[in-house]
Amino acid sequence: MGRTGARGTVGVIVNPVAGRDIRRVAARGGVSTSQDKRNRIARAVVGAVAAGVRRIIVMDEPFRVGSGAVADLRLDAEIEVLDVGARLDSGDTRRATEAMRSAGAQVLIVLGGDGTNRTVAQQWPDATLVPLSTGTNNVFPSMAEATVAGAAAGLVATGRVERGAVAPRAKIVHVALPDGGDDLALIDAVHLHGDFVGNRMPFDADRIRLLVLSRSEPAAMGASAVGGLTHPCDARIDAGVVVWCGPGGRPVHTPIAPGLYAAVPVLSAESLPLDHPVTVAGPGVLAFDGDRERWLDEGEVATFTVRRDGPRVVDIEAVMRRAAEQGLFVGRSPGDGADPPTG
Repeated sequence: MGRTGARGTVGVIVNPVAGRDIRRVAARGGVSTSQDKRNRIARAVVGAVAAGVRRIIVMDEPFRVGSGAVADLRLDAEIEVLDVGARLDSGDTRRATEAMRSAGAQVLIVLGGDGTNRTVAQQWPDATLVPLSTGTNNVFPSMAEATVAGAAAGLVATGRVERGAVAPRAKIVHVALPDGGDDLALIDAVHLHGDFVGNRMPFDADRIRLLVLSRSEPAAMGASAVGGLTHPCDARIDAGVVVWCGPGGRPVHTPIAPGLYAAVPVLSAESLPLDHPVTVAGPGVLAFDGDRERWLDEGEVATFTVRRDGPRVVDIEAVMRRAAEQGLFVGRSPGDGADPPTG
């Protein structure tokens, strides 16, 4: 719940540059244009209002993706465009998340990749999310049709479908850093040898030394697929996966990026119980959900722990199934002159 407790409020957060970074050039990933994002946001908003939402909050930014998406919509809802002083960096997402939390949003629709959703989770750990992917290298967000995703968000935000039954807490990787700080990864925390902070290229398979995964999906791309092809573990299982890599490991041919397979030398892959810490020593780079953000000096130690205390993630199919069972979109017969209920 947001701080004000208002019912029926959905926030929309968009990363306007998601799906457009250099990784699309280095591999063969698709590019998500601003117009594509606008169309998807508009469809999601239409779906949310059809499900009964009467207040939509959309963040603004220089590309006007969100504000442009709702500019010409004629809907029975209050639509608020939120100015967060966007500078096209992760701070935009942090400020938008906090503002929507304060404004009482029950559900956030997040249009972006693993990294965008990670920023939301850092700012609002117990948020309820409908994460929609803008690319082909993501695990946390889904590729669901935005119209239906918006309807699912609306049904949960208005309370017409009970949140606890359809939006379980996600597993995440908690990171304890040697300076006493902490961080998190929604899907994968990775230790890389011989890499550098800020590198945006796909991982070099020979530099991977350790992966701690909240989910290891055999049909995924990137780090999660390394675990998925050796020790699968989906979102429902109360465990993570730890994969040790390096010279002498058995090559696992992995889609490390769209259209790019690499042989990752895997020494071992095994289940990791929740709350069981794994330590890693420097030197090397720590990458969280694909972003290389931290450097470990020689002798410094970080700790990775998987816990099920991440944001709630709406199961779109489960929501719509319950809506069907309850007849939430079924109105009376035409002779009765009534539309389907809208909460």
